[in-house]
Amino acid sequence: MDKSIEIDQKDIKPSLKILSMHPLKFAMWLFIVSIVMMFAALTSAYIVRQAEGDWLIYELPTVFLINTFILLSSSVTMHIAYAAARKDNFKTLKVAMVLTSALAIAFLVGQYYAWGALVDIEVYFVGNPAGSFLYVISGLHAFHLITGVIFIFIMLFSAFKYKVHSKNMVKMEMCTTYWHFLDGLWVYLYIFLLLNH
Repeated sequence: MDKSIEIDQKDIKPSLKILSMHPLKFAMWLFIVSIVMMFAALTSAYIVRQAEGDWLIYELPTVFLINTFILLSSSVTMHIAYAAARKDNFKTLKVAMVLTSALAIAFLVGQYYAWGALVDIEVYFVGNPAGSFLYVISGLHAFHLITGVIFIFIMLFSAFKYKVHSKNMVKMEMCTTYWHFLDGLWVYLYIFLLLNH
């Protein structure tokens, strides 16, 4: 009887191990879900408010499209960095992380210029809800992107100290997942704004 209980417990342990998740990854996924809910609420409010009328019609500046390509490129370099870390290819890892950092900063600078381009076509934060929503949506995304850039810098310094490698991938996986999420979120927001401006 005791032996059968022991066998049962041994059978259960591997399944529990498979279902478990690193606490940091779990916290990150909770954070991602909260961001998704916030932007879902914002885009829903955008559509509801737009239907009420008094909505400024404008063309999105081309710099938003350029920024989208910059951010998508950073996703490619981030994936290269992740793959290099898994293979302990430290040279490629460092180069790819530096490129990802540079592209991320280029996107943020590009967003600043995009807001300047909006002012040039007289789309302001105050004055019409269309402009207000655009600044809030792009600004909140930029804020979350800054948190991603900080995470990338942390991983960049870790890479140069050889703390990122095939046997220590948890934070690298988190950084990669979070960055891809932010990139995907921006693509969704850009398409949404393009179709509903």
